[in-house]
Amino acid sequence: MCTRMCTRCLQKCGRYCRMFGKLLISLLFLVICYHELGDAQKKKETLLSEKVTQMTDWASKRSVVRMNGDKFRRFVKAPPRNYSVFIMFTALQPHRQCGVCRQADEEFQVLANSWRYSSAFTNKVFFASVDFDEGSDVFQMLNMNSAPTFLHFPSKGKPRKSDTYELQVRGFSAEQLARWVADRTDVQIRVIRPPNYAGPLLLGFLLAVIGGLAYLRRHNLEFLFNKNVWAFSALCFTLIMTSGQMWNHIRGPPYAHKNPNTGQISYIHGSSQAQFVAETHIVLLFNGAITMGIVLLCEAATSDMDIGKRKVMCVAGICLVMLFFSWLLSIFRAKYHGYPYSFLMS
Repeated sequence: MCTRMCTRCLQKCGRYCRMFGKLLISLLFLVICYHELGDAQKKKETLLSEKVTQMTDWASKRSVVRMNGDKFRRFVKAPPRNYSVFIMFTALQPHRQCGVCRQADEEFQVLANSWRYSSAFTNKVFFASVDFDEGSDVFQMLNMNSAPTFLHFPSKGKPRKSDTYELQVRGFSAEQLARWVADRTDVQIRVIRPPNYAGPLLLGFLLAVIGGLAYLRRHNLEFLFNKNVWAFSALCFTLIMTSGQMWNHIRGPPYAHKNPNTGQISYIHGSSQAQFVAETHIVLLFNGAITMGIVLLCEAATSDMDIGKRKVMCVAGICLVMLFFSWLLSIFRAKYHGYPYSFLMS
């Protein structure tokens, strides 16, 4: 009996020892795993801190960080990353002959500078550029064959369709890009453009010329009381303002837009929220022609000229008003999609 009980006790002790050994091994394994995970987490945090520090350092020296293939793969594609990067893919070298790339780069620089010197600046959003001649491998990696192109690489996950900027629809003005940035990251950027002294200098020169003429004719200032002079001046000022010259001064849009895929040049912006400089000149010309037609009609109705000349003036005035008003309306229809009315031409 004693021998059997001792045998059973030894068997139980053996089982308990094996269980204790397994438990000890499991605990040791968990401790090792915990230390490895802790080391991996520390390495990840260290790597992330180094990347953020490096990007911040670059951004402090240059608002738009220039990247090649290695920088792109390390700081944009490779994890970890807790910051968003807005990248302009461009081709700025002269032999590429991409005029629109230069214009888009200027607007992108204005946006990046506005963010860099903003009081709300954080290291959660960075702006960068990849030139084709410096990072052609990046273009191949993303299957990209056109420039300029704007892409957003979010802090988490892969870029979506909405992370590709609709350049053909929205244009590339800094204000439109700022709205896109706000849509993707909720970061509000107030665009601040550098001061343009061309307008004040031109105005000062004009005032100096007028002052000089007034001084030279100081003994005969009857022209100051000429109603036609004041009427013509007021008309020119009105035409300039209604054509959108103040918009150009405030927004600084490009003169025209060249499609990088087809090479076609557009002088009329496709949206009612923007316009090109060439568009303001066209609208100014059309409004001036319509005004000239109305003046001819008024003169034909009130002047004491020969009846034949008055008929010619009347026909010319009607043609000017009808033709240029039709063209002006067609521009409005092209910008305000869905407008139901047209005149002479669609």
